[in-house]
Amino acid sequence: MEAQASALRLGGLLLRLLIGALFVAHLYWKLTVLPGGVEAWWGNLVKAGYPPFVPAYVLSAEVAGALLMIPGVLSRYVALYAVPMMIGAAQFWLVRKGFYFTNAGAELPLVWLALLGIQVVIGDGAYALVRSPDWRSLAGRLGVTTAAT
Repeated sequence: MEAQASALRLGGLLLRLLIGALFVAHLYWKLTVLPGGVEAWWGNLVKAGYPPFVPAYVLSAEVAGALLMIPGVLSRYVALYAVPMMIGAAQFWLVRKGFYFTNAGAELPLVWLALLGIQVVIGDGAYALVRSPDWRSLAGRLGVTTAAT
């Protein structure tokens, strides 16, 4: 049983490092590789009909993911915070390009969404600097009863 728990913590760590590294790479692309940088990206979203709070939220979720996931600072909640962004990204590309990744579609954002969802479920993983509160303890503080596991 302890070996299984240890493997789960290691898996959470590896997933957290992967997600954090992907956020770092995506921000690097947005800041240095994309012609026009963040301003062009922001303008394209607004031009596509999104209100200005959408790119602000997306940028905040990406920065939180890049800065907090790798060291393990409330990783479960950072992942949960990024979930709506990935739902929106999947919808954005599905409508414009379809499903398949080979056509720049929604397939990749859906993979990101799955990774974030798995991180939310399994938690912070090993070596997290600031652990996310356990769901059961949080529910107890809110007065919600949970089934015994």
